[in-house]
Amino acid sequence: MNNDRGNEQYSNSYRLNIVHLYPDLLNLYGDRGNIQCMRMRCKWRGIDAQVTECNLDDHLSLASADIVLLGGGSDREQQIVCTRLQKIRQDLRDYVEDGGSMLAVCGGYQLLGHYYDTPEGRMEGLSLVDLYTEQGSPRLISNIVLRNESLPDALPYEIVGFENHGGRTYIGSNTPFGRVLYGHGNNGKDACEGVLYRGVIGTYLHGPLLPKNPHVCDLLLQRALYRKYGVSLADFPAPDDSLEREANRAVVSRFHSPLAP
Repeated sequence: MNNDRGNEQYSNSYRLNIVHLYPDLLNLYGDRGNIQCMRMRCKWRGIDAQVTECNLDDHLSLASADIVLLGGGSDREQQIVCTRLQKIRQDLRDYVEDGGSMLAVCGGYQLLGHYYDTPEGRMEGLSLVDLYTEQGSPRLISNIVLRNESLPDALPYEIVGFENHGGRTYIGSNTPFGRVLYGHGNNGKDACEGVLYRGVIGTYLHGPLLPKNPHVCDLLLQRALYRKYGVSLADFPAPDDSLEREANRAVVSRFHSPLAP
């Protein structure tokens, strides 16, 4: 494992351990930027963020993990990663059921479920969340705008990103990450995107997701801090998000307005 830690000095003893799973295989469309965003938003608050990259040949332990990132990759890379993760599925399930924070993007999102059916056969998932995926045609490619309705205090602003997936995901009675205002979402039919389960966010949104949506990043940080220390993110100095909010609103205005195509 490669421990990537900056040299900044921190004013308190709060530390979050972020585990980035298989960035050598799962890093489509700049997903590594999600790690950079979490580190910076911790740094601005005086929180030490230690990032551990776990590559395919590394031994994976979630004993000290506070946030886990599982990014996107091709079907072939997903299968390689899934075979590896099957060996520690119980550890992953224990982490999720204990409220551990996790962001799973695109291929990582699909791996959370029971299976992913492709023309080459069925890829057995990790069954961490009650969902499944089937490959469809054409690919669902679009900018996307969501509105979360289940966590209005934590996610008061629209969520924006970019989607590019052949899978159609069905989440059953689970809570979606958001309602689609523009774009395709999970399957192009039910106007839902992603899934929320305990401390897990599963989504098809690339971009990367977190720099475009600092409120989503803060939700992950808040859950991790409360689980580990019993403190609120509001107890720390708030960064100035005016530029990020302006950029977010520009995307929303472009794609979700009476004049949008």
